[in-house]
Amino acid sequence: MPLRWLVEPESWSVPDGESLQVAAGPRTDWFVDPQRSAEPTLNAPALVGDPSGDYLLSARVTVTFEGTFDAGVLMLHASERSWAKLCFEFSPDREPMVVSVVTRDVSDDCNSVVVEGNSVWLRIARVGPAFAFHASTDGSEWSFVRHFALEGDGEPSVGFAAQSPKGDGCCVTFEQIAFEARRLDDLRSGL
Repeated sequence: MPLRWLVEPESWSVPDGESLQVAAGPRTDWFVDPQRSAEPTLNAPALVGDPSGDYLLSARVTVTFEGTFDAGVLMLHASERSWAKLCFEFSPDREPMVVSVVTRDVSDDCNSVVVEGNSVWLRIARVGPAFAFHASTDGSEWSFVRHFALEGDGEPSVGFAAQSPKGDGCCVTFEQIAFEARRLDDLRSGL
């Protein structure tokens, strides 16, 4: 599918013709504070496309963690106030973890599991009018993270993002990118 930048990165490359590297600049994020104590931040680089029907989008995500909340992200985007992201993120405790955020006017934020190392597989599944997030440490056994729907006109775009909300920037590599135009059979098992 054709891809487009919602927000341009500091730099990006496709070094081997198969993986995608994206550099996020300082203080970049997609987040609308639910306490409304800060202005929305909608400036992290995001590369998206517009598939139709059910699908699975997955990638092995590697992040050069330095600052708190540095992350590599698989993202859904319907509008500036309707989007969702599945993140491999550096926690305030300096631990890599899987985090999900769904924004419906304001963002919620849900921590999932801590991951050893700086790589993990992430996947978004479109299942009719809803979506499911899964994560995996090996790319074959998937753990359920979240099931939700997004409001908005038309179909949400889907793709890749990088963020560094508190830091001075980070680099994210998306490898083993796979797109399958099929319906996920089982939400909980991820198969």
